[in-house]
Amino acid sequence: QVQLVESGGGLVQAGGSLRLSCAPSERASRTYTMGWFRQPPGQEREFVAAISYNGAKKVYADSVQGRFTISKDNAKNTVYMQMNSLKPEDTAVYYCAGDPDTDYPRGTSPSDFEYWGQGTQVTVSS
Repeated sequence: QVQLVESGGGLVQAGGSLRLSCAPSERASRTYTMGWFRQPPGQEREFVAAISYNGAKKVYADSVQGRFTISKDNAKNTVYMQMNSLKPEDTAVYYCAGDPDTDYPRGTSPSDFEYWGQGTQVTVSS
């Protein structure tokens, strides 16, 4: 089965930065659309960003537009998310997700993605 492993989470003060990484297993195809979701405490999982297999298309949630940047290293088949100007409201467990059915983002619902990592905690203090 395809496995995704997130890393890079941690505790940071408001206004700081973090970079998340998503490392797929060898079974993961370079043609997957990849995305990031987050789940704040007591809330539903929500879309953050997605990227096409070749990095040509990027989609962001309005809440992170201009602050977060999703990218992909095609050689390593690894997806990153640079998170700048972090706010306390960004506090959540962040999940990496893969969609094997398309090479470009097709939606922002968790149901659009088949493969998921275990999550990495991001905590932003005020």
